[in-house]
Amino acid sequence: MPSPWSRPKDASTPADVEDAQVLRETPWPGVAAAAPESAQPPSRPSAAFMRRHPAHWIAFGFGSGLAPRAPGTVGSLWAWVTFMVLNPWISAAGPAGWALVLVGGTLLGIWACTRTAQHLGTADPGAIVWDEVLGFWLVLWLLTPAAWWLQLAAFGLFRLFDAVKRGPVGWADRRYKLRPGQAIGWQQGWGIIFDDLVAAGMTLLTIALLMRLWDW
Repeated sequence: MPSPWSRPKDASTPADVEDAQVLRETPWPGVAAAAPESAQPPSRPSAAFMRRHPAHWIAFGFGSGLAPRAPGTVGSLWAWVTFMVLNPWISAAGPAGWALVLVGGTLLGIWACTRTAQHLGTADPGAIVWDEVLGFWLVLWLLTPAAWWLQLAAFGLFRLFDAVKRGPVGWADRRYKLRPGQAIGWQQGWGIIFDDLVAAGMTLLTIALLMRLWDW
C-alpha cells in the first residue's frame, strides 16, 4: 500500500515545473543556447550599427561600404585613395611593408567580416567592402609605379571581375557560400575576401598579357 506522503511519478508541483523550465532554458557550459523560435530579423547596415563594434568599422571600410549605391565601387575607390596616402610610408619599409599589411589585413579581415556578417545575420552583406580594399591594395602594390591611366584601367578591370564573377572568380565566390542549415562562421568570413583576391589576380594577369601583346 503506497504511503500517504508519497506522490505518483507523473505528478508534479508548480515548483517542479518551474525547475524543469529553468533547466531547459539554461545552456550547459560551453554549449550555445538554442535560438528562440521567433528569431530576430537581420540587422541593416547603418552608421549606428557600424559604431557598435570595431569589427564593423573594418568590414565596412571605415564607412565607405555604407554608400547607398555601388558600395563595392566606393570601397575600391577608398582603397585607391588610402593606398596613395599610405604608400610613401609603407613602401619605405621595403617590399615587406605592403606584404605585411596585406597578410595582417587579411587575418584581421577574416575576423571582422565574420563577426559583421554574424551580427547582420547575412552571409555576404553588400556593405562589407574590406574584401575590395584588400584586393585593390594588392593590385596597386604589384602595379606601382604605374601611370594614372594604367591604375584607372586596373580599377575598371578589378571591378569588372569582381562584379561579373565569371571563371575563377565565380568559382572562388561559390566555394564558401553558406549552405542550408549552416551557421555563418569563419569559412564565410574567408570566402568574402577570397573571391576578391582572385579578382585581383585576374586583373594583374590581364594587364600583364595586354602589356606583353602591345609592348607597353
